[in-house]
Amino acid sequence: MRQDIHNSSVPVLCASCEARHRGICGALEPDQLVALAKSSAKHKVGGGTELVGDAEEIETYSNVLSGVVKLTKSLPDGRQQIVGLQFAPDFLGRPFKAESEINAEAATDVGLCSFPKAAIDRLMKAAPALEHRLYQQTLRELDEARAWMVTLGRKTASEKIASFLLMIARNIDPTAGSDMRSAAFDLPLTRADIADFLGLTIETVSRQITKLRADGVIHVENNRRVTVPDLSRLEARAAD
Repeated sequence: MRQDIHNSSVPVLCASCEARHRGICGALEPDQLVALAKSSAKHKVGGGTELVGDAEEIETYSNVLSGVVKLTKSLPDGRQQIVGLQFAPDFLGRPFKAESEINAEAATDVGLCSFPKAAIDRLMKAAPALEHRLYQQTLRELDEARAWMVTLGRKTASEKIASFLLMIARNIDPTAGSDMRSAAFDLPLTRADIADFLGLTIETVSRQITKLRADGVIHVENNRRVTVPDLSRLEARAAD
């Protein structure tokens, strides 16, 4: 169900929204936020839902409010590679482009705040801080992609799994806090997707998770719920 978020001052829902404070909307003045809110809608989608298609014309952008978005790139023969993950309060979409060059799919149930591309294009002209914030996110994603290249190209299978779990812990555990001493979360990807993302086999993924569990670095319940009692031990395993 979509919910319009109109208000004559800073919208109540926007004021408490993570994207309002840490995402791109944090670069907007109250009147600009109100203007954007008038064409925005909050909604939720289920896991497995395609959000953006490869080579699809871009008509809307979104802030990720909750959940995890899986970014994939397709080859001509239909094969796909997971090339990234997005978490709250990431901005979903590529400014300055007419067409998408990736597929974006909800890896879990995802909460979004969506708005027309034209509204963001207008705001970027009126609010240089917004354009700067978008550039900052793009550069951060570039830095993360380069760091992930090191993980994929140089780390062992054990270190790759630990690095993946550490990334998830740092991004989706709402109770972790700034000290990040421990974390608990549900795995947002299947074993097959984790294997695809890390360039490993499903058997290797399962084996390495079992080893981390046996060594007490993580606890796993129902194959999805992961608890990390001491993140420093996981960091050491990740060679981070």
